[in-house]
Amino acid sequence: MIAFLAPHFAFVNDPTAWVALLTLVVLEVVLGIDNLIFISILTNKLPEAQRATARRLGIGAALVMRLLLLATISIIVGLTAPVFTAFGHPFSWRDIILIAGGLFLVWKATKEIHHSVDHVDSKDNMVSQTLQLSMGAAVFQILLLDLVFSIDSIITAVGMTDEIAIMYIAVITAVTVMLLAAGPLARFIEKNPTIVMLALAFLLMIGMTLIADGMGFHVPKGYIYAAMGFSALVEGLNMLARRRRAGRAGAAH
Repeated sequence: MIAFLAPHFAFVNDPTAWVALLTLVVLEVVLGIDNLIFISILTNKLPEAQRATARRLGIGAALVMRLLLLATISIIVGLTAPVFTAFGHPFSWRDIILIAGGLFLVWKATKEIHHSVDHVDSKDNMVSQTLQLSMGAAVFQILLLDLVFSIDSIITAVGMTDEIAIMYIAVITAVTVMLLAAGPLARFIEKNPTIVMLALAFLLMIGMTLIADGMGFHVPKGYIYAAMGFSALVEGLNMLARRRRAGRAGAAH
């Protein structure tokens, strides 16, 4: 067994491999933020007693799916090969998956924004109630979106390192961080309604970015996360200002 594992962990004596591992772990965690926001919003629609279970099931199944995808890494890498050309742009299976995932995110975020703005829409309420009754629907949607992000992140990982062990460690670490952060983030979003709209706007932006990437217009991830960070900072200042005003109003009475 040791002789079998030794070639896969030969990187432990290579400093550059450790740098690649650290970089890849950070990248996987950052890329997981998008998925974590979606999971938090989706599971908050379930009955409170089912939320933690749905998060654990969704993230646990996502980990299994990512490890299985890594086992078929040669197939995943092949998804970047063009399969047809339209409008002068060659489309690969990766592009198709990104566009489909982006459209799903845009549809989901738009529907949730509409529901947040117009609570009396009977059709939307009916859909919402159906989702609240089905944990399976929530887990399925978590896996569906994680498939999109998993393929993109694995292809990115292949471009950073050739060590499959490093990829496995990075994926397991990132999903573990997601599992630990999912509960606190979901509770924070639930307690701060204005954060829900901001998070939905993030999902809408991420969906459009996935569509653009699939269409051949690459948007650097740094711009996306910088915009998300700035928006979160502004909303944090607004929350602090509201709490101080509420505190002064309570002291005045």
